[in-house]
Amino acid sequence: MTTTDHHGELAGVAHVLRAVREQQPLVHCLTATVSMGIVADGLLAAGARPMMTETLQEAPTLDSVADALLVNLGTLSTDGMEGIPATVEVAVREERPWVLDPTAIGIAPVRTPLARDLLAARPAVVRGNASEILALDGDGTGGRGADSRARPEDAEQAAARIAERTGGAVAVSGAVDLVLSVGRRSRLARGSAMLTRVTGTGCLLGALSAACRAVEDDPHTAALAASLWMDLAGEAAAARAAGPGSFRVHLLDALDEVGR
Repeated sequence: MTTTDHHGELAGVAHVLRAVREQQPLVHCLTATVSMGIVADGLLAAGARPMMTETLQEAPTLDSVADALLVNLGTLSTDGMEGIPATVEVAVREERPWVLDPTAIGIAPVRTPLARDLLAARPAVVRGNASEILALDGDGTGGRGADSRARPEDAEQAAARIAERTGGAVAVSGAVDLVLSVGRRSRLARGSAMLTRVTGTGCLLGALSAACRAVEDDPHTAALAASLWMDLAGEAAAARAAGPGSFRVHLLDALDEVGR
């Protein structure tokens, strides 16, 4: 199946989707335990390969064989608190692209300062909802857990400041997705509200962003490709699904089909 793309957005990033499928990048995912299943299955459906180890004893070493790294702060564990900084240090030293997903930061007393500290390591892509991006920039207390209280456009200036600091791209997810980098702005009015009714779709988008950055040197193009890939897959899955349960299954099928 070729997903319908009336606005031609897919043409500009189709080479990224092809490269993911051809190169099958290995993505080291330090991600939320609640979303590991859909993150792993989603990466495999898209053509990439997942690896998930977060302990200080193993994660930094194993990261040396990965093509990209995802750091997701959802359900942050003691192992993650210790393993994340050391693993990011290895990725930076070995010039491996990495993605920061500051899930549910804001009032959280551990993950919020950790996320802000990690910005100094200049992630290639930062992916979050509007409340998370505002909190990461220091201008807000976050949302309600992983749910945003703000709209993507409310976080545009914060995203632009973060992009200036990192030199990479910032993807703000919502009803309308925004991707910003220095001097560039992309807007995607695509996707499905059903994506918000299945746990871990945002985490999966972060992992997909890492897979795309592994094969695409330009962070903005990589982030845009991942966001559009997820949006189009969400649309296709919603058209087939009877509810959230079947949507999850159809989403995996659609990730495999988009752009073919």
